[in-house]
Amino acid sequence: MKYAIGVDFGTESGRAVLVDVATGRELATAIHDYASGVIDRRLPSPHEDVVLEPDWALQDPDDYLATLRTTIPRLLIETGIDPADVIGLGVDFTACTMLPALADGTPLCRLPELRGEPHAWVKLWKHHAAQPEADRINAAADLRGEAWLRRYGGRISSEWFFSKSLQILDEAPAVYRAADRLLEAADWVVWQLVETETRNACTAGYKAIWSKSDGFPERDYFASLDPAFADVVDDKMSRDIRPLGAPAGALSIEAAGWTGLRAGTPVAVANVDAHVSVPAVGVTAPGTMVAVMGTSTCHMVLGSNLALAEGMCGVVEDGIIPGLFGYEAGQSAVGDIFGWFTRQAAPPEIHEAARAAGTTVHAVLEAEAAGLRPGQSGLLALDWWNGNRSILVDVDLSGVLVGATLATRPSDVYRALLESTVYGTRMIIDSLESAGVAVDRIVACGGLPERNTLLMQLTADITGREVEVAASSQASALGAAMHGAVAAGARAGGFETILDAATTMVSPSARTYRPDPGPRALYDDLYADYRELHDYFGRGANDVLRRLRRRRDGAAREGSLASA
Repeated sequence: MKYAIGVDFGTESGRAVLVDVATGRELATAIHDYASGVIDRRLPSPHEDVVLEPDWALQDPDDYLATLRTTIPRLLIETGIDPADVIGLGVDFTACTMLPALADGTPLCRLPELRGEPHAWVKLWKHHAAQPEADRINAAADLRGEAWLRRYGGRISSEWFFSKSLQILDEAPAVYRAADRLLEAADWVVWQLVETETRNACTAGYKAIWSKSDGFPERDYFASLDPAFADVVDDKMSRDIRPLGAPAGALSIEAAGWTGLRAGTPVAVANVDAHVSVPAVGVTAPGTMVAVMGTSTCHMVLGSNLALAEGMCGVVEDGIIPGLFGYEAGQSAVGDIFGWFTRQAAPPEIHEAARAAGTTVHAVLEAEAAGLRPGQSGLLALDWWNGNRSILVDVDLSGVLVGATLATRPSDVYRALLESTVYGTRMIIDSLESAGVAVDRIVACGGLPERNTLLMQLTADITGREVEVAASSQASALGAAMHGAVAAGARAGGFETILDAATTMVSPSARTYRPDPGPRALYDDLYADYRELHDYFGRGANDVLRRLRRRRDGAAREGSLASA
């Protein structure tokens, strides 16, 4: 028997899965929680005195190596398989997660002289402090009439690669000069595995303004942002972009020692967690939206032709499946919103009820919220607790809840928050379909679909589409393993294409939710109200959310200066 391993690097942890290549059966899963987690308040020891400003989100790259050192050996021990039977390894990552490094791949945050400098660390995908740089990138592109901007829905996000890179140059020019390489953490991890730097088409296309037909933007565009930024691509990146499923190289002797795998095992070029999930749930043709639902949600759709839809994170040829255009949209917070509510707003009696029932606060709130009729809460929310990724692409927006009274209960608010995230998804579907990109059904994967049945039924009811829940609970890791099998090739027992892998390795959906026609008219009315609030607070009619954000940030900076 032949096997492949996929490693999925998430926001708080990394997970690996060992898969039977012939059937797609997942034999074992191992999870490693990052020791440093998300660094968003202070730098780790011994630099706890370095206080981070609002909207920062960093990580320690050594947590990624610890994931490889712990999860893969655990898989081998648990299953007892012969490492020689593992034919390929693939990795995927949250993105854009990027870091500065020396020419040999050493992260700058490992250097003693730079360890206390926040810009030397990994910038996680939800690092939103580069919004001023994103604004400059968009303004310059508008002024110059850059055609590529429309492929990204008209705005580049603060989460994307060049926003974060330009922030380093703006705020820490010495760090920028010290960085021989600026690269995605996904590509950095593969570099550590094979001792050769590669760049993958997925992160380059969706996060770094690269296209198969045009490459990167012109040098003079980058110079218009800052003369010192003119040669960022040639000096600190690479124009050699590898297609998905291609081998990045062979596992090095050192990495074989970390993992217990055989040196020389093929390693696929890196991929993005959401994008790699699409073939892992069996979607290889247009018309189906794959919703990867966890702390945030990414919405992936395939199309036969190039279309330009408002607010897309990007549309990339061959970005997901060869021969098709891949569309990405997303919501910056979904599960994070529900988690915030249970931690910060659910009253003690809800926690006590959960303890008494031996269940979770989420389960108690979900059960109570499921008993409400549509519209019964009297509430409507905007799902912007971590800004808006699609379709407004504005991290300065924040959450809104309207309709609360002294009779409002926790379950009312919880249901309104669930509904708000689905309204946000429907906005994305409307934007895609108005541009000619069909969305006929939804396949959901990630952590939320298995845990929150109410959210899945609401998704079917509010969008009016069937929602299938993927069979695999580790779709991203499975997709990475599938690409590892493609990197190995058919002669080694793998596959020639990802389409071949999907035909063999994907199981039927676990469950299907169908729209209830009863509440459809009421949800259409509520969605119309959501759109009205969305445009009022999000498109400039009322800038109160942005003003509140500026005042908050100003007060936080004053507090940081005072404490220093």
